[in-house]
Amino acid sequence: MLTRKQLELLDFIKQRMDRDGVPPSFDEMKDALDLRSKSGIHRLITALEERGFIRRLAHRARALEIIKLPDAMEKPGFNPRVIAGDRAAPPPSPPRGAIPVEAVYAMELPVMGRIAAGVPIEAISEISHHVAVPGSMLSGQGNHYALEVRGDSMIEAGINDGDIVVIREQSTADNGDIVVALVEDHEATLKRFRRKGGMIALEAANPAYETRVFPDHLVKVQGRLVGLIRSY
Repeated sequence: MLTRKQLELLDFIKQRMDRDGVPPSFDEMKDALDLRSKSGIHRLITALEERGFIRRLAHRARALEIIKLPDAMEKPGFNPRVIAGDRAAPPPSPPRGAIPVEAVYAMELPVMGRIAAGVPIEAISEISHHVAVPGSMLSGQGNHYALEVRGDSMIEAGINDGDIVVIREQSTADNGDIVVALVEDHEATLKRFRRKGGMIALEAANPAYETRVFPDHLVKVQGRLVGLIRSY
């Protein structure tokens, strides 16, 4: 049986993974649960892992995977949004008590080159190859495409160098969304979006990188992150 705080944290992690395709940061988890320090989050995550509800992926900065949900949170067809490798392979048999994962159909998406999670690179315009992703990862209607991540500026959001991000093509974003941003029509970068009056802040998820702030007319949103394919 889970404590109230453990259940709240598991629910928050699931909601953020459903929305963004990546787990929330420790600071976001701390704020969501109204805790004073991240040490409390560490204890809750350890408890959830010991009870078999989540798994921490080795050698990755706070990369989490939900293994199962308690009865109160179960939903038919639930499936972790982060998958391993570069194709939608059939999932392994779940541990006892885990929610069954039904077969999903894969869809081919164009990989539009590389996106910088670090120093911005030249704008992306050509298809380099295609990648198969689960249809359940695609968010609603609209066009989707994939990008290969280069750099480590989003590592605390669970996005690592070499990962493939799945992007829903759109020109608007809400504060806190992770987006593909085109800066001054020639630099493309993957960052967290914040609008502050007439300015746009592009925030990294790595303290080694500074937040970049531009007048809003210099930043064009090219799409929002909806999924992640992890490369090991």
